[in-house]
Amino acid sequence: MVDGFALFTDRSVVAMRVNGELKDLAATVTPTDDAQPVTISSPDGLNILRHSAAHVLAQAVQTVNPAARLGIGPPVTDGFYYDFDVAEPFTPEDIKTLEKAMDRIIRQGQRFVRRVVTADEARAELAAEPYKLELIGLKGASTDAGAELGADNESVEVGGTELTIYDNIDPKTGETMWKDLCRGPHLPNTRMIGNGYSLTRLAAAYWRGSEKNPQLQRIYGTAWPTKDELRAYQARQEEAAKRDHRKLGAELDLFSFPEEIGSGLPVFHPKGGIIRQEMENYSRKRHAEAGYDFVYTPHITKSNLFETSGHLDWYSDGMFPPMKLDAEYDADGHMTRQGVDYYLKPMNCPFHNLIFRSSGRSYRDLPMRLFEFGSVYRYEKSGVVHGLTRVRGMTQDDAHIYTTKEGMKEELTSTLNFVLKLLADYGLEDYYLELSTKDPKKFVGSDEAWDEATQTLAEVAEASGLELVSDPGGAAFYGPKISVQARDAIGRTWQMSTIQLDFNLPERFDLEYTAPDGSRQRPVMIHRALFGSIERFFAVLTEHYAGAFPVWLSPVQVVGIPVSEQYGPYLDEIIGRLKTAGVRAQVDHSDDRMQKKIRNHTKAKVPFQLIVGEEDQANGAVSFRFRDGSQDNGVPIDEAIARIVAAIETRAQVTGQGQS
Repeated sequence: MVDGFALFTDRSVVAMRVNGELKDLAATVTPTDDAQPVTISSPDGLNILRHSAAHVLAQAVQTVNPAARLGIGPPVTDGFYYDFDVAEPFTPEDIKTLEKAMDRIIRQGQRFVRRVVTADEARAELAAEPYKLELIGLKGASTDAGAELGADNESVEVGGTELTIYDNIDPKTGETMWKDLCRGPHLPNTRMIGNGYSLTRLAAAYWRGSEKNPQLQRIYGTAWPTKDELRAYQARQEEAAKRDHRKLGAELDLFSFPEEIGSGLPVFHPKGGIIRQEMENYSRKRHAEAGYDFVYTPHITKSNLFETSGHLDWYSDGMFPPMKLDAEYDADGHMTRQGVDYYLKPMNCPFHNLIFRSSGRSYRDLPMRLFEFGSVYRYEKSGVVHGLTRVRGMTQDDAHIYTTKEGMKEELTSTLNFVLKLLADYGLEDYYLELSTKDPKKFVGSDEAWDEATQTLAEVAEASGLELVSDPGGAAFYGPKISVQARDAIGRTWQMSTIQLDFNLPERFDLEYTAPDGSRQRPVMIHRALFGSIERFFAVLTEHYAGAFPVWLSPVQVVGIPVSEQYGPYLDEIIGRLKTAGVRAQVDHSDDRMQKKIRNHTKAKVPFQLIVGEEDQANGAVSFRFRDGSQDNGVPIDEAIARIVAAIETRAQVTGQGQS
């Protein structure tokens, strides 16, 4: 029997996976165990690094402010956070003080040492930590920790099969410098955190994610294996801030969130409306070519539809409260007819099932592909709502395909190919696939049906040749799914299209078709959203292009700028020809000086500026000015019009000299 320190001598190894379970390097390993190294740069290693940094942050906070009470401190995408109950909110000046305290702890090289404790021992040691005591109580109340502890990353504390405390031990004296309830694992010591970390921002957060609970103070941070990787991340964050769709939406007059309407409910302005209309129109065209039928369904429905689908059992937390309607009263105010609960729809699929069921179906009708730009409503918590990426009212480009079991694999393959080609048309061409499998606590149907559906999706995904990663437990309650994870221009990953294979809703809605032998058979149902939602896809494209949309999507595609007023009529004729060709074009006849006009339209990210002076007019030409500031002078009018029209038709991303 040895420990990981003896087993792995590579200094980049920070933990190990023993028989599939993550463990500290100090854990004991027997000769029969399957022990695999976890390096600091791997996804698991980065999580361990960041979780260890969160512990050091908490230790630093309690060093500076011993009265601070501890919440939780999990790793998150690209970083970590820790929540604290403090008398006074943290300030930016506190961040500097805390980073200095963290530096001291890191330099000391304190060892992270794991101890298994009983609930009573944990309560005794953490008697001054009310939030930890609550988690210990929840752990004891459930034999299945995940059943009670899923609200807000609590599993990092008590998600294992046993309660454990991590002590931070001074390597010189052996003294316990600090302790925390934690599942682990952690780095061997604090020195391995190095100088690749930074505290990034402050926020408020409700304990366990519920507004009914106390509001805590949250400190966010990031941690990377090296200082260079930290700097690269910070550079990406700076670029991301420049591309923030909320900022660009205001600057480019695309959309807004009026307070009078409510949180998470956007309105699109005329320029944003043009972009959205172009997105939708092109999608409609491609869907029609691919054999989809267009349907329309209401925004609300009686509750029994969602009882049949299972949404009220499994998704009610994400739905708006019901509206009690249709009650009737007599002259004395006594109810003579009971009211009915109506819900704003969170999903379109139950409605499409009713369309399928509205008449008899034959195998000759399959596959039946129903498509809808359907508005849905989901009650996102106020702390989760974020610009256009997490809204409460959205429009999904929702399709539901009904096919035979024999034909489902072929249909899934063609659906995936259709999705990938259409995403590429919008400019997203770098992606991988994620396979989300059954949540063992939240599903309907038999294990056998789930296994078959999951295996079929896996085969289709693998046949695509794209990288495939697993998302255990991430499926919806009715079936597994493939999701397309697209990388944008600065390397960030966004979940885009989803394809779900469903054997269960056809059963719940008693959907049938007549097979060739005359028997009645259940269709297989494929749920498919390409954009996910128009709003979210709009946000992704805005950030991907940094607001400089390709010509075909740009609200204003061409602006004519006369060097002086006398050349305005000449430009009016050219712009008139462009408008006749369907180009969104205009002439700037304002009193601004030419250079200011150029600056204004460059800032507005107009793809083409046509500048005309004496020489251009004399030669029947124009001068192109592109977004990057480059120019192409003396272009004949017919050639200029042809070039602009071609850029629109080919969906080119023009940046300079007419090149993509």
